[in-house]
Amino acid sequence: DYALVHTGQHYDQVMSGNFFEQLNIPKPNANLNSGGGTQAEQTASIMINFEKYLNGHSTDLVLVVGDVNSTMACAITARKLQIKVAHVEAGIRSNDLGMPEEINRLITDSVSNYFFTTSEVANLNLRASGYTSDQIFFVGNCMIDTLLANRSRFSKPPLWDEIGLKSKGYFIMTLHRPANVDELSTLKELMNELVLNTQDLPLVFPVHPRTKKMLSELDIEHERVYMVEPMSYLEFNFLVERSFAVVTDSGGITEETTVMGVPCLTLRDNTERPETVSVGTNRLVGTNPKNIAAMMKLLFNGDWKKGGIPELWDGKAASRIVKKLLEL
Repeated sequence: DYALVHTGQHYDQVMSGNFFEQLNIPKPNANLNSGGGTQAEQTASIMINFEKYLNGHSTDLVLVVGDVNSTMACAITARKLQIKVAHVEAGIRSNDLGMPEEINRLITDSVSNYFFTTSEVANLNLRASGYTSDQIFFVGNCMIDTLLANRSRFSKPPLWDEIGLKSKGYFIMTLHRPANVDELSTLKELMNELVLNTQDLPLVFPVHPRTKKMLSELDIEHERVYMVEPMSYLEFNFLVERSFAVVTDSGGITEETTVMGVPCLTLRDNTERPETVSVGTNRLVGTNPKNIAAMMKLLFNGDWKKGGIPELWDGKAASRIVKKLLEL
């Protein structure tokens, strides 16, 4: 048997509620309501509330996913109660300790008993840390399970008709990492370079709350830039699948663009998902806005790589995980 615990880390309707509804995720058995506050307050709240939950509910194993504060907090809490932990998406590394997620990954993996991985690169990272083959299981990518299971259900957002978008005739972009949005001068230069080098194509920009705050101070407006509210999963991926290309600093989106065969320009100096670059459609642009022009030239000249799909990104990762859990 299993229980689904929602920590509440992502607590607004767009970032949480819609996902449960749209993706048919079962109603959680418990919600720890640990959203908001600083990262330390949030982590502490999750640990306190998850410990209470575990003390009231006997369990053999805690399965944690990804690299958010919830992942680390629940892994530490379970292990201190002598409960085994399995980490899904284990072993991925950006080698950039300026990213909060990298700290979460390192700590989670350091206390976990079992590791479910998305790539051979992740396997190598874990072996280099001293973990053995009876702990590491290469199963594929659960995010791609979700993508493939819901691809036929992608839904056209109202703005498609409102602004007259056409398939392969626009960019979609997301920005939220501190290196790109916390310095007003950097954010302004990024936006200027993007407008300058995207020819006459619209830029659809669902704005993360963190980025929205900074953009409001810059007063950036351009007739081709459409800043919109964050979108639901099914609507956002409808736009991604039909876009000319994606500009992002998100790791997860680079996985989805790789499977959908959409060119992806990542505004980062590193990635914890190198297979999206070595196999997929992703290229690292870096955080220097001046790099954008050369990458856009490649794109518009038709010289972007076609890309392929990494091994085991076939929509069956979850069933492999369940099978292995039953064995364990």
